[in-house]
Amino acid sequence: MTQDTRPPLPPFTHATATQKVRMAEDGWNSRDPERVALAYTPDSRWRNRAEFPVGRDEIKVFLTRKWTRELDYRLIKELWAFADTRIAVRFAYEWRDDAGNWFRSHGNENWDFDEAGLMRLRFASINDQPIQESARKFHWPQGPRPADHPGLSDLGL
Repeated sequence: MTQDTRPPLPPFTHATATQKVRMAEDGWNSRDPERVALAYTPDSRWRNRAEFPVGRDEIKVFLTRKWTRELDYRLIKELWAFADTRIAVRFAYEWRDDAGNWFRSHGNENWDFDEAGLMRLRFASINDQPIQESARKFHWPQGPRPADHPGLSDLGL
């Protein structure tokens, strides 16, 4: 396998799709744009809300801007469906702005992978819900979600 191979590779099984989703969640929770961008093809195309980054360089710029604005970011992803080279997930993440206002952002993503396991397409639909800090459900130190932390379904989300 080359440096640009990201197992597990398609075609996905339930186990490998679940693993791929958790790896994506862990990557995004690192809040490291350089690391995260390597999971995508060099010419990956995205739709994220009303933005359409193309390629790793634009993805890095997008993620740098995102995590500069979305402070104390914590994300949970959950497998929704999979087939061949595609995975659908639902997710929620909590974050605050620089004024201390908290939000829970809910969404769905559709992913398509190349034969090397790199994501070539990512389509995300996201809604932001203002919440009180006391309503937060994602309480773990910055970084990957601990293995024993409940997932979205367990949290009623």
